Amino acid sequence: MSLSNKTLFITGASRGIGLAIALRAARDGANIAIAAKTVKPDPRLPGTIFTAAEDIEKAGGKALPLPCDIRDEQSVEKAVADTVAKFGGIDILVNNASAISLTGTLATPMKRYDLMHQVNARGTYLVSQKCIPHLLNASNPHVLNLSPPLDFDIKWFANHAAYTLAKYGMSVFAWSMAEEFKDKGIAFNCLWPRTGIATAAIQNILGGEEGMKRCRKPEIMADAAHAIFNRPSRQCTGNFFIDDEVLTVEGVTDFDQYAVSPGTPLMPDFFVPAPGARTVVGQG
Repeated sequence: MSLSNKTLFITGASRGIGLAIALRAARDGANIAIAAKTVKPDPRLPGTIFTAAEDIEKAGGKALPLPCDIRDEQSVEKAVADTVAKFGGIDILVNNASAISLTGTLATPMKRYDLMHQVNARGTYLVSQKCIPHLLNASNPHVLNLSPPLDFDIKWFANHAAYTLAKYGMSVFAWSMAEEFKDKGIAFNCLWPRTGIATAAIQNILGGEEGMKRCRKPEIMADAAHAIFNRPSRQCTGNFFIDDEVLTVEGVTDFDQYAVSPGTPLMPDFFVPAPGARTVVGQG
């Protein structure tokens, strides 16, 4: 399996899971468009589009750092056009950029509500819309939204309805576009982790250093995404994938390699359905 010479357009790829997916593809010799907002170092958030580009080049790929606000249509159009001008097309889109606020109704300012919905749901829709014309020309086109299975257990809504709805919006778009474009051969899938992933969100919001020890590394999501991208797009679409399930199918048996602190009990992530729970569509 290889992504050699494939072009990936990844939102929010300056750090975390987005960067891990980029680096895994770079090891194959892929081209990576890094569409993200961070152009200057932030003490709370490691990495910029430029440091990500350096890491991608060192890993064996070609990088194009693109300052991009996925809430802005013109910004997205320019980033997509620059990617096509540089690399000749787009083979894979990863909708990774996301905003989070685990707050209840009375504790969620409308500015924060708007940010989550503009980035997560609307941003995913916008970037997908602008990339699809180019994906139609690719030989094995994939769109991957980093969003959860559509499990409608009330527990996922009760404490942070605004965030849940924004993330589920990403999943609904993948689900619906999979059907809309199935005859065109573009795969639309979702990928979600079973456990917490060691990212800035865990560090800054969900548990600090102790929380990080209970997480898996972003590389588990990168390896799962890599496996999905190498599947035939016409045969692999409309799925809600869980990271370790994908890798189990690929023959992976050692998941301790992904643990930040092997032997430490893992933190379960949100939105993963209990065995036998009803979801809108089955996990693929």
